[in-house]
Amino acid sequence: MVNRCQFVEDHQRRHGVKRLCDILGLSRSSFYYWRRTAAARAARQVVEAGIAARIRKVHQESDGTYGAPRITAELRDEGGPAVNHKRVARIMRTEDHADHRTRGSPSAPPAPHHRRGPGGAEGTGPDRP
Repeated sequence: MVNRCQFVEDHQRRHGVKRLCDILGLSRSSFYYWRRTAAARAARQVVEAGIAARIRKVHQESDGTYGAPRITAELRDEGGPAVNHKRVARIMRTEDHADHRTRGSPSAPPAPHHRRGPGGAEGTGPDRP
């Protein structure tokens, strides 16, 4: 829809908004809404660029191991505007910052002396006959 709205914006003097919207299958109200909210979108992009820079810094300091929840916690600790973990995750996806998984699954079952019985009790059998 953004490309269609931008097309209408670019060609409205020559062909008129009504005609272009009809041809493109775009409602005029959608076009006018898009035009009215352009300043808010631009301001949000500026704010998100600042957040992306902060995310990039924390991500580099962690050697790429921190994911969105940890980065969100770090951003909260260092102050600045509050940032939601979902917003951090979205910005990380768009910036191609993926956390590097360092934990693996265990390669062998636990040793016999580490096994626990039912209910977390030590040993393998009942206490009474």
